[in-house]
Amino acid sequence: MSSTRNIKQRIENVESVEQLIKAMDMVASTKLIKSRSQLEGVRPIYNALKNIVEIIGKHEEAKDHVYYQEREVKNSLYIILTSDKGLSGGYNTNISYKALEHMEGKNEKLLVVGFKGNDFFQKHGKNILKSVIDVSDTQVYYGSESLAKWSTEKFLSGEVDEVFVCYTDFINVLNYEPIVERMLPISPWSGESEESEIKYEPDIVVFIDEMVPLYLHMNLFRAFSEAHTSENAARMVSMDAAGKNAEEVIEDLMRQYNRIRQAAITSEITEIVGSRSVMNKEE
Repeated sequence: MSSTRNIKQRIENVESVEQLIKAMDMVASTKLIKSRSQLEGVRPIYNALKNIVEIIGKHEEAKDHVYYQEREVKNSLYIILTSDKGLSGGYNTNISYKALEHMEGKNEKLLVVGFKGNDFFQKHGKNILKSVIDVSDTQVYYGSESLAKWSTEKFLSGEVDEVFVCYTDFINVLNYEPIVERMLPISPWSGESEESEIKYEPDIVVFIDEMVPLYLHMNLFRAFSEAHTSENAARMVSMDAAGKNAEEVIEDLMRQYNRIRQAAITSEITEIVGSRSVMNKEE
């Protein structure tokens, strides 16, 4: 009987975990809807700004501007977006190793967002200049603006010669791809354009000075939105898989419990029948 009590206790424990998993799955699903809505709103803005700054880069006046000018690369800044929490499958591991692979052979300096990424790169002995942990959803917009300004200052001062952003690109609920993109210097548009017909007031240099900081802000905000949406999708999928595993464990334990109970009942019946046979013989 002690064996059945142990199994019943295990079943209760797994059921408690299953309830917790379902709650986390619901939270991740709700957050995914909100973050996906935010992402769908910021993508068109970012794409339009990206198109503008890349087309401007084809102008002769823009080629010598600090935001577009290629330098000899001595130091590289990596902005790496990870999460503060786990239970999201390979989300943090994938983007961390993608960034680690990309910075091989470079003299890297890191700005790491998220506890998981900070812990990962500390263990790998990387040069972390700044780490940001526990960023709430309400702080993302202004937080990305602050980090964009901080990164731009490092670039303009010459402390770093290029800036990369490492994030997870959201494709759909089941697909998200770790990506490393260069933010600075900006690469000019490679296709055909009609930039010669566009007039910039008061002049193109002032326009670049005003436009590029906005573009960099929206670039980081969009990367945050991509990463946050991918994180919530990965956590939802992970919790869904964990919930199914919990159900399978409970079914296995129930089968064990029923087998032990049936064996005990069969044993009791056998004893009763055996005792009755002995009594009949004595009579």
